[in-house]
Amino acid sequence: MPPLIQSTVPVLASLEIDETIAFYTKRLGFIEALRMDDYAIVSRDGAEIHFWLCSERHIAENTSCYVRTADTDRLFQDFSARGLTIRPPAVRPWGMKELYVIDTHGNLLKFGERA
Repeated sequence: MPPLIQSTVPVLASLEIDETIAFYTKRLGFIEALRMDDYAIVSRDGAEIHFWLCSERHIAENTSCYVRTADTDRLFQDFSARGLTIRPPAVRPWGMKELYVIDTHGNLLKFGERA
């Protein structure tokens, strides 16, 4: 029998859908999967992130999601090559090596792998 829960998909706030898609495709290497006036989906390597149009910046600035990865160093190199200025990954006290990205609207993305 297939598992009942197969994946989780974050749904983050977007203050402007076109800006969101531009940031995720140009700076993070995602592919645009859906664009509507008030909703969008991007994907990369089998993972999806959804966005809903929101007019309240404080919601995005107080939201985060965790993305498991196999190689934070390679992601750091990829994001940097795409013009993103971020700090390199670091090992955290909880045993994860993490890379942090804050998108154009304030959402925090934590990319992590076991240290």
